[in-house]
Order: sequence, then C-alpha cells, then structure tokens
Amino acid sequence: MCPTPGLGPFPSLLPTLILTRWGASASSHAPGVLPHPPSLPTLSPSRSLLPDLAGISAADLLELAERNSVRFLRLQFTDILGVNKNVEVPASQFEKALRGDITFDGSSIEGFVRVEESDMLLRPDLSTFQIYPWSEPESRVARLICDVTKHDGTHFEGDPRRVLKRQVERAAAMGFTMYAGMEAEFFMFKRGPNGEPTTTTHDVGSYFDLTPVDLGEDARRAIVDVLELMGFEVETAHHEVAHGQHEIDFRYADALRTADNIMTFRFVVRHVAQQFGLHASFMPKPIFGQNGSGMHTHQSLFRDGENAFFDADAEWQLSRTALHYVGGLLKHARGFCAITNPLVNSYKRLVPGFEAPVNVAWSMRNRSPMIRVPERRGAGTRLELRTPDPSANPYLALAVQLAAGLDGIETEADWREPVNTNIWEMSYRERRRLRIDDLPHNLAEACDELEKDREIQAALGPHVTEYFLAAKREEWRDYITQVTSWEMKNYLAKY
Repeated sequence: MCPTPGLGPFPSLLPTLILTRWGASASSHAPGVLPHPPSLPTLSPSRSLLPDLAGISAADLLELAERNSVRFLRLQFTDILGVNKNVEVPASQFEKALRGDITFDGSSIEGFVRVEESDMLLRPDLSTFQIYPWSEPESRVARLICDVTKHDGTHFEGDPRRVLKRQVERAAAMGFTMYAGMEAEFFMFKRGPNGEPTTTTHDVGSYFDLTPVDLGEDARRAIVDVLELMGFEVETAHHEVAHGQHEIDFRYADALRTADNIMTFRFVVRHVAQQFGLHASFMPKPIFGQNGSGMHTHQSLFRDGENAFFDADAEWQLSRTALHYVGGLLKHARGFCAITNPLVNSYKRLVPGFEAPVNVAWSMRNRSPMIRVPERRGAGTRLELRTPDPSANPYLALAVQLAAGLDGIETEADWREPVNTNIWEMSYRERRRLRIDDLPHNLAEACDELEKDREIQAALGPHVTEYFLAAKREEWRDYITQVTSWEMKNYLAKY
C-alpha cells in the first residue's frame, strides 16, 4: 500500500505520553508500539501525535488506525445549537464509515429533520482524524469530524458545518480566505456530594495570577497537554478575571479548521476537568457579580497570500477592504447577535461594567466597543469581535461574521468613526452623535433583529433560520414563565 506522500510509512505514531493521572501507565504500551517512531516527521513546535493528514486516502487512514490499535471510531457532528453529537462504530465498520455510509436518525437531533425524512448519512473529513490520548493503548478510540448529507448524497441544509462552508466558498469566489482565532473562556467548578455541578469555585485567583497553585491550575495544564497531543498549537494558558475562570489560546487557522478546533476544545476541556473531579462550563454568565465568559473572535481576510486588511499607506494602515468589513459587522451586529450570543444567559454577560461589549462601535485600543483593532500591522492585521460567547455554535458564529463582513465589502458599508473613549461613560446624546447603537438587551430582542436581517438569514439558510428561531423562541417563553428566587425575595412579602 502506498502511503500518502510526505507521511512516510505508518508505524504506530502514538508514544505513551498519557499521564498517569488519567489512569494509564506512563511506561506501558501495546506490543510493537514505537515510543519514538523514527519516521515521525518534524512538527516543531507541535507535539501532535499524528502528522498533518491533509489529503490522506481512506486506505492509508485504515492502515494508520490498524497500526495504532484503534478499536472504536467516533463519527462526530454538531447540531444547530452547537452541541457535539457522535455515532460510534467498531473496527469492523471502519471501511463503511470512511465511505460515508453510516446512517443515523436525524429526527432525534435538535433542528435537523422531521420523523418522515429522518435517515441521514455522515460523510467524514479524513483530515480531521485524531486519536484520543486518554484511550487504552490496546483498544484506542479515535474520532472523525463529519458533514451531514442526505441519502442521495446531496448536502443537508441544516448541517452547521455546511453553513460555514458556503460562506467560505463565497469568500473564495471574491478572492478571499478567512483566518480566525477564537478565545473561548470557561469556568471550572467543584462538584457536589453526588457529582452534580455547582458554582463553587476552586480558587480565589484573578487575571494572570501566578498563585495559587490549585486543582484548577493542574487541570488547565492537563488540558494543554491533551490539546497539544491532538495537534493544537497552544500559545498561552492563564487564569482569567473571575474566580475559577480560565482561558487557553491556540493558534489561528482557516475558518473551518478554527470551528472544528473549538468543538474539539470544548469536549477536551470538559473531559479532562471531569478527571480532576471538576465541572467545566462554557455558560456565559454563571456567577452573579463576576465577569462572564466570552469567545472573542480575531479575524482577517487574505488574498493571494497577503493580508487584505493591511495597507501601509492608508489611515490607521487599514485597507478599504478592512474598513468595509468593519462596516458590515456594524451593520449586521444586531442581526447576528442571536447566533453569537444564543442563550437567555448570554445577555446577562452583555451588561456594562464587566468588560463585555454592549455597544455597536469599533476602536483601535478601547475595549468598550464590540470591535477592537489590535495594534499589530502587516501580516498580523486583524479585527477582534468581542461580542460572541462560548455557548455559540462556532460554525454558525463564524459563518454570520464572515457573511456580514463580505456584505460590507460588497456594499461598501460605512465604517463610521472609531470610538477611542470609554462608551460606558458617554452621555446618551454623545452616543447618538456617534451613531452608537446598543446590542440587543435580551434573547427575544435578538431574535426579533435576526428576523429583520435578510442577509444573515440568507447566510444561515431557511432551514437553520427556521429551526434556530423556533428553538430560541421556545427557550425565551420557558424562561419568562419561571418564578425566580429574586422575585420571591423582592415581591413575596411586599405585595
């Protein structure tokens, strides 16, 4: 069998780097496993256990799986609300899985299809093959990220990964490639006596604290270990502002790879935290009075290998492409907010005083507007959208941001005036003069804005738009009918 060019032969590529705290021996390995295979290509600075598999064939992937004792394969996909789903198959079904012939019941998945049209197929992206580092050496578990198709082979319009691919193709037709990096913050909490999640934090640390060395810090390091073994290039990991809050930043990539990475990241964080007896949560605002978790999204467009946002001779050294892209984000910010901030709880983060944006504006250095342009220029010129939170479906979130920016370029949208003073301290009249709108104040208002924005609806497609709005309207109705402890405290004795 001829291996993929550049990969070399396929010995077992999994040295036994599984840490003992995950239950595997650091010295044991399956018979024939080479701890340091000589054919492993240089992947500096990556510690990935597998080489880049771009362009790998199904036959070579089967050989790679066999030599690494892969016994089970998880075919992973995402529902409209951004929840990881998977169908697991044993080794006897690997060939069928790689052909895209595994069927699942789409009617059981949020926002997919009705019962009468339920059978769907999973078509794997072979380049996304990864082996979970914590699986047993003699019976390893691997995963492939899949696209969802109908039985006739056509794309399923409700597949979030396909929604992003459509916008990537739109950008390519305009000569652009989108690169993005998403900073997904999260909390780690202690578990209750019966294993239930709590909001009791494990530390009293704050932003960038060196101390205390605690259970959360150990878990964060373990998460970084696993991410690196799965091919991530982790750049930084640190404590965030709130107690129990953390951030791990990894290298940017093209839009599709970035969305795939976020889905993997969320799964790894929660899995490793569980091994430490902690519960990891990507809920935007789990604790009253503390900062919430964001998913700041850095983004840029490249054309012919050059950063299309950079112009050395322009004001601020930002090209017209960049400024019109900013204009598109401003124009559609209220319309796509339901996608980037999809929970009732999301809007308890988007309030003044907690470093989260509440205004539709942009700036060079100021962090109070929703868009910030970091100072770096040249190839590193980029925009940072500070609105999204980590509960968002990353495929849909990147799709609507890219759609908004491309619409801004196509329509030469007005980028308005950058705001370099603190918006939270401005008067209403001053905000009106600068045409600074508010972001939606709650999920219902965000859904109303999405229903008005035809460009964002077109980017999502009618199927995703319909099912997403239906789910979110139901969520809002359920929320507003609840009687909360705040109401009991403030009203029961008084009225």
